[in-house]
Amino acid sequence: MITLKKLLAIAAITLAGSAMAADNYEPPRTASGKPNLQGFWTNASLTTMQRSSNYEELGLTIPLEQLRDLTANHHQNVRQATDDNQVAGELPSGKDLGQGRGYNAFWVDPGSAFGLVKGEYRTSWITYPENGRIPYSEQGTQLRQANRAQFGGNDGPEGRALGERCIIGFGSTGGPPMNNVLYNNMYQIVQTDDYVMIMVEMVHDARIIPIDKDHRPDALEPWLGDSIAWWDGDVLVVETLNLHPQQAPRNAAALSEQGKVIERFTRYSDDQILYEFEVSDPIYYTEAWSGEMSFNATDTKPYEYACHEGNYGLPGILAGARRLEMDDK
Repeated sequence: MITLKKLLAIAAITLAGSAMAADNYEPPRTASGKPNLQGFWTNASLTTMQRSSNYEELGLTIPLEQLRDLTANHHQNVRQATDDNQVAGELPSGKDLGQGRGYNAFWVDPGSAFGLVKGEYRTSWITYPENGRIPYSEQGTQLRQANRAQFGGNDGPEGRALGERCIIGFGSTGGPPMNNVLYNNMYQIVQTDDYVMIMVEMVHDARIIPIDKDHRPDALEPWLGDSIAWWDGDVLVVETLNLHPQQAPRNAAALSEQGKVIERFTRYSDDQILYEFEVSDPIYYTEAWSGEMSFNATDTKPYEYACHEGNYGLPGILAGARRLEMDDK
């Protein structure tokens, strides 16, 4: 693991040489001559999809002179260092539950450094619009609110989030676009001349994407969408349409039947894949929005993922709701 001290020590060298390294970089290639994207990668990072209000004045790029303080004082690093301020031997107070902390810091692995993309430390993955925020339309906001109202209750398991139901990973880990979350930010890419497979550590979602093939019929709306790929020079381009109807309004990039996501994978260096994405949908957004992310090579292998096994949260939630209903009668 690279410590913050080591990260800062190499930052100036990285920033000075990153553009030159990218311009002159010759990627490893497959037997057919395509850039080799295969391996284990992670997008774990303190950087998030949308820019926090804490970084509005900074904009997209973090100045190097502010990097140390922002990293050390980031709430995730403080949480990891203090284990939520719990004292050994004492029962948790429960004060963190209102912040969505269902478990202590031992179980999370969000990353300890801001994302380094093309030699710059970023405050958000979104690069356009310039404010780093998703440009929801009024109609898009209403559709998302209506979906949460319809499926946000405890009437049955179908009302709970897809991640709670162990159907796909929460937070759009499988995408598109593929997003980092609190833990399980590992990916494995396997590549042939005809397909690219991206296995996501979270829920072990697998995106099996055909290369130089047509989209499937519109009536087919699979989880993670209908994706096809093609090579544009040394860049692998992936186009996704038709997200599953239950996923479409809840995805990090909500999509209607008119929407699509374009992803681009470029082998940027031995240690990074530059991941670019663009989202367009005339229903959910006022304009197309786009971003960049780095997938970083790692020697760590994904953990086996068990979701329903030992998952007492979902039956507990539903059982609690049934008891409340009985008490109200």
